[in-house]
Amino acid sequence: MGTRETSAAASEEERLRILAVACAGLSDIEVLQYALDQALADVHALSGMVHWRGPVGSCELRLVVASGLPPPELRTRGDVRDVISHALDARELTCRPVPLAATPSRTVMLTAVPLDGSDASPGVMSVLTDDSAELPEERQLFLRSLAGWLAERLETSTPESGGTHRFWQADAHLQQALKAVKIGSWDWNIRTGDLQWDEAAMTMMGVDPGTAPHNIDTWVNIVHPQDLPRVMAATEEAIRARSVYEVEYRARRPDGTTGWMHARGCLILDTDGEPVRMVGTVWDTTESRLARESAGRALQYMSDAFLAVDRHWQIIFVNLGAERLLGSSDLHGRVLWDLPAGDVPELRSRCFRAAAERAPASFDVRWPTDQRWYHVRLVPVPDGLTLYLADFTEKRIRDAERIAAEHAAAERAAWIQELTSTLSEAVTVKDMVRVLTKRVLPLFAAAGLVIVTVEYDRLHVVGAAGYPPDVLGRIEQRTATDQSILTDVLQTGLPAFIEDHGRHPGPDTLTAGSGMNAWALLPLVVPGHPKGCCVIAFDLPRRFTGEERTLPTALSGLIAQALARARMYDAEHLRAQELQHLLLPRDLPSLPTITAAARYLPAGGTELGGDWYDIIQLSAERVALVIGDVMGHGLSQAATMGRLRTAVRALADLELPPDELFAHLNDLVNDLGEDTYVTCLYAVYDPTTGECVFVSAGHPSPAIVHPDGTVRVRPTTPDPPLGAAEPPFTTAELHLPDGALFVLYTDGLIESPTRDMDDGMAELTRLLSEQHTSELDHLCDAVTDAMLPGAQQPISDDAALLIARVHRLAAEDIDSWPLPDDPIAAGEAREHVREQLGRWHLEDLVMTTELVASELVGNVVRHAKGPLRLRLLRSRTLVCEVSDGSQTTPRIRRAAETDEGGRGLQLVAALSQRWGTRFTADGKCIWTEQPLPG
Repeated sequence: MGTRETSAAASEEERLRILAVACAGLSDIEVLQYALDQALADVHALSGMVHWRGPVGSCELRLVVASGLPPPELRTRGDVRDVISHALDARELTCRPVPLAATPSRTVMLTAVPLDGSDASPGVMSVLTDDSAELPEERQLFLRSLAGWLAERLETSTPESGGTHRFWQADAHLQQALKAVKIGSWDWNIRTGDLQWDEAAMTMMGVDPGTAPHNIDTWVNIVHPQDLPRVMAATEEAIRARSVYEVEYRARRPDGTTGWMHARGCLILDTDGEPVRMVGTVWDTTESRLARESAGRALQYMSDAFLAVDRHWQIIFVNLGAERLLGSSDLHGRVLWDLPAGDVPELRSRCFRAAAERAPASFDVRWPTDQRWYHVRLVPVPDGLTLYLADFTEKRIRDAERIAAEHAAAERAAWIQELTSTLSEAVTVKDMVRVLTKRVLPLFAAAGLVIVTVEYDRLHVVGAAGYPPDVLGRIEQRTATDQSILTDVLQTGLPAFIEDHGRHPGPDTLTAGSGMNAWALLPLVVPGHPKGCCVIAFDLPRRFTGEERTLPTALSGLIAQALARARMYDAEHLRAQELQHLLLPRDLPSLPTITAAARYLPAGGTELGGDWYDIIQLSAERVALVIGDVMGHGLSQAATMGRLRTAVRALADLELPPDELFAHLNDLVNDLGEDTYVTCLYAVYDPTTGECVFVSAGHPSPAIVHPDGTVRVRPTTPDPPLGAAEPPFTTAELHLPDGALFVLYTDGLIESPTRDMDDGMAELTRLLSEQHTSELDHLCDAVTDAMLPGAQQPISDDAALLIARVHRLAAEDIDSWPLPDDPIAAGEAREHVREQLGRWHLEDLVMTTELVASELVGNVVRHAKGPLRLRLLRSRTLVCEVSDGSQTTPRIRRAAETDEGGRGLQLVAALSQRWGTRFTADGKCIWTEQPLPG
């Protein structure tokens, strides 16, 4: 195939593709008519026809579509039908000259092309050309391609809704369709003026067939006078330009009715090229015209803007709304993008996309001329695109306001929910005030907050923020019956709003000197609780809107409930703390051999803790230090702690060794129940030797801080807690240098949810080393502040800390002597007493001390056994000790008047401030204390 043939084939293929796109959505009749028009235009034919076979078994050909010459002329000669039948039977393109009925001497070329289907040719498309020669090969090739495309298109078409046959397969259906089409034909002899109409044309024009013959004047008289100049001009132009004639006009029928007619025709020229005849068709467009005009009027005056553009984006229709948007009334034929529409973002790209995809689209734009919002809908049509623009600015504003209101309501609900949740976590009044200051004041742009209640008929400020202290003091001085804004709200239970201090008459306790200019006073009412008032203050005058009055009033109930809970918690917490402190030592004893300081930090909440500490004075200036922790929290644990502290004191007074004391204490804990466990450490310090003996039951080891700052924590393996341990208990011994610190503590000090025990112990060691020279109270504060940063806030477990600085007795204040196990021991004892007290300048105590020592030594010689020893200690009292190797405990008994003995211990008790017996590793020691003179 040559280059020319290849180009022609490509051109045909492109034309058929365009034809397929143009015919999308058309009916079969419309497809035939459109394809026939294309064929006439391509081969420059005078006219064209499409014939179809009848139903199965019928050999009759039926004219389906015609264009150009009127059908009556084509039916006057049999030559045309013969050529069409031959092409249909032979299934091949047939070319044959045929004479015209009006001028037999003139022949035209009839080219018939069968529409070949898959089984047989269902029809024939034929064209008449004003030439006796056959069409060129490329024209014939186009007709064959067009006929093949038509056959394929009609075979694959979808049957009409409600039936199963296509229009060419049902004779009755075809007849109904043809009768419904009001199309007539006409023939005008230009030279003679004769005019011939077929029956359909005369029916449409209202012309009586009996009035024939007719001429051009007959038709002119029918044309409406207002349309006549335009119609005549179109007729003369078609004759002059030798062009297709087409015009639409109104016809005034003889019966007085008027209808719209659309006429289309073509010229027939003589051998000299002069027009001799014009033939064509005419059809009634009254109904379609009325429909178009009605639709046009509806579109013209509808509230939305509407315009239509052709494929070149030229405006072909525009209504009043669109004219207003585009800024002109003379818009027909103008390109859309040359108008303000070209400045609308995305409009051009959206239109091009909708036209290319042949799919509707919609979007929102803001029009540049009036700055209003429009919803644009694009609808592609066969010849272009239509645009609907609906103004929804007000709806958008309403939607925005609704969305803003919903958003504000959602934010307000979320804020109230968050405030409710936060207030539920505020356990104290101080916490509640902090929450309100953080959450409520910023919301209302307020500057101050005061919460006032009535306590015993007086106003009481339970919390405040941003208010001067002197104003709060004046409020505290007022009674509930005084006349003021606060008392009015408290008495009536109704909120009050002061928008401007300058317009509020007279001075008031709340407003005077506060620096505020507007107030919202909200009553706080909870049944069964004191009345209260929440005051929100503003530093500038403020006009309270309806919402600004409603929201705080709604919040007052929430605040009132939170205040009631917080006050109950504070009251319970205060009672718990009071009870806790009553169970602990009020003051540590002041002893010459030890200086101590202690701290107790309760856990958060109202529940009591079980931590305790104590310092117990023993004989011979010895001191017992004890610290313990009853596991758990609550009233039961606090009661257990009180009982154990009392028990330890009682057992310590018996001078029991630490391990034996723990054995008795363990029995007591076991008697309290299986779920009671106690960690405890009990230590006894002897200032005469510097030795410290202690026993630990599941408790952290003590820390020893040497005078040089060295910290030692003796690694020990403590026994299990009391309640889980089995005696005997392990005893540990330490030597404490003079001036050393002996530090006892509970696990709550060194362990927390955010810190393990090892890290806590390392931090405690560092603090003790750095600040060991500080005063003990300062040292306790420094340790607790550093170890418990939230000491002013609730902590997870209570903590106890006891720090003792030990002091040795001077060597010159101690003296001891061995005595013989013989009656002469009493005399030696008296001699040692006289000499030592003389050296100590305690001559006033010589007589009583001699008597005490003589009685004690005499009891040992008479009732016990050696070795025998006497020891004197000078401290805050004078201590006299007599020790022996017997485990027998002396007891005071009442002697009868006739008894010779039994009065020695009564004499010792009378002469001493205190006396007692303690057991040692090799016997016992009886001791007495006498106060030093002056």
